[in-house]
Amino acid sequence: MMKSKLIRTNKKIEKKVVGAYKAVEDGVVETYKKVEDKFVDCFLTKEGETVLEAKERLRNEQKARENAMKAEMEKQNAKIEASLGANRSNENQ
Repeated sequence: MMKSKLIRTNKKIEKKVVGAYKAVEDGVVETYKKVEDKFVDCFLTKEGETVLEAKERLRNEQKARENAMKAEMEKQNAKIEASLGANRSNENQ
């Protein structure tokens, strides 16, 4: 009897704590989104561009930068591997 009452009490506490955490989390996320949108609107949009269009453009630009960086790294790695391969073949002779 005592154990089941303790379990019920703990469950009630758990629900309240989790509910309070979720409410705080939702509030923080919503506030962040508002601040992010305002920043994009003020500093990153181009003439006649909406916030959503600016965010999409920025995502695409970031992907292009990442792809360019990846291609450059692959190019450098190929040069290094070729150089190492040439050194190994010279050592074997």
